[in-house]
Amino acid sequence: MLVVNHLSIKYQDNIVLNDFKLNLEQGEILALLGNSGSGKSSTLRFIAGLDETHQGEVELDGVQLSQHGQHLVAPESREVGMVFQDYALFPHMNIFKNISFGINHLSKLAQKNRVSELLAMVGLEGSEGKYPHQLSGGEQQRVSLARALAPEPKILLMDEPFSSLDKSHRDQLVIQVRDILKKTNTTSILVTHDKDEANSLADKVGIIQNKRLTVN
Repeated sequence: MLVVNHLSIKYQDNIVLNDFKLNLEQGEILALLGNSGSGKSSTLRFIAGLDETHQGEVELDGVQLSQHGQHLVAPESREVGMVFQDYALFPHMNIFKNISFGINHLSKLAQKNRVSELLAMVGLEGSEGKYPHQLSGGEQQRVSLARALAPEPKILLMDEPFSSLDKSHRDQLVIQVRDILKKTNTTSILVTHDKDEANSLADKVGIIQNKRLTVN
């Protein structure tokens, strides 16, 4: 499903990642661990097409997205979903509009059915008319996940999505998110600093150390 080859990331003259390689099968969940500045989030941004590098290739479901560090496919055309630490919900939009934002090309009925399906999946049935500020942090993160899954992306990238939650809510949400990703057979990469979180959510754990990736 996902192949990343020869990815190298440097900031000015500081090489952060050197010849990073990664392969993920359909439905696999990978957690990336590493120190701050080790290139975890930059790797996600390169896969998503948001950042360029001087070297690196990305292939997703047989389609070459990036080559030699240059993007061949624009971010919005990559079928990549992203979930962020700060939820990134639109505060002026209700939950229905937030989740349906990426599927507004569908008919109104199809949007309604898809949003209802996703809200049921994340345990927030009946919340369509609420606004983000009316939800708890964990509920907002579940809405963020539902929005990312709405267009049925080929891969979901999660950049420390649980780090702003307290431990009790975080542990519960990690289990819920894994169940949702497995139910939808969604290939995913999680960036985290938390080893327990990585082991609870992921099928594979990758550790970035000394500019290299080791996957267990």
